[in-house]
Amino acid sequence: MNSIEVTALTKKFGSFTAVNEISFNVKQGEIFGFLGANGAGKSTAIKMLCGILEPTSGDAIVGGFSVMKQPDKVKANIGYMSQRFSLYNDLTVEENINFYGGVYGLYKRKLAERKKWVLKVAFLEGKEKFLTGSLPGGIKQRLALAIAVIHEPKIVFLDEPTGGVDPISRRNFWDLINELSQSGVTVFVTTHYLDEAEFCNTITLINAGGIIASGNSQELKTKYLTNSILEIECNRVVDALDILSKEPWVRETSIFGNYIHISVEDEIEGRRLIKKILTDERSINVLRIDKIVPTLEDVFIYLLEKDSKKNVE
Repeated sequence: MNSIEVTALTKKFGSFTAVNEISFNVKQGEIFGFLGANGAGKSTAIKMLCGILEPTSGDAIVGGFSVMKQPDKVKANIGYMSQRFSLYNDLTVEENINFYGGVYGLYKRKLAERKKWVLKVAFLEGKEKFLTGSLPGGIKQRLALAIAVIHEPKIVFLDEPTGGVDPISRRNFWDLINELSQSGVTVFVTTHYLDEAEFCNTITLINAGGIIASGNSQELKTKYLTNSILEIECNRVVDALDILSKEPWVRETSIFGNYIHISVEDEIEGRRLIKKILTDERSINVLRIDKIVPTLEDVFIYLLEKDSKKNVE
């Protein structure tokens, strides 16, 4: 059963097309990752799916309601959390809970019941009177997510919710996301942390307003990256990257921290040529060459470059 069904959803601003006829489905209870570079169309798409922005054409059924014809129904039946946490820093924890509970139509016994749950999930039991702005980022993050689902929606949208939060807090936050998913809540999340995308059941990549790939992590890696990926550790990394990117036998190049990743059809021949060109001809000290399992970042870079070349042509 699908919680979200998107059909040819499009948004134009004058002559500029921000989202171009995208179509996909999101299953009930799954964690759906929506990835793309800045300006790819993620935020515009999510605003349409939340009933905030009216589509130019196409439609999406979110929780049984049309974003084109019933945007208010959509808003009332979803949860939403942005990178800014959607909280008022000058209110106490309890005041934030009461305010958002009231917005979602919760009062008296039901509000009291859900308030206990929010405080427990956010590790804030006994700290109701703390100012929200004084909370550590990771705790504030959990509070924001708990408040986003205080009215027990079946779908929650998380728009880059972990920006600016430390890695441990990010991991704890994803534990909470998994708990929501296991309880049957559909989680639609955008993120620029590709390691987080590994936690998603389905990943859809968007670029220049259009969808360029979709599948789970393993499917994306095996379907799109059929060549060997070699990781090179060497000195003069920038020089080495520039040299290798010009070689016809190198399919793709990218830089990962202090290492270079290249895609080659023949692993053995690739190793030989790397040493020959970098060490023998350019006196670059190659410390190691390892074949690695491709990451989602490898896939992401490959697909973006491929799509960019197609658009240029």
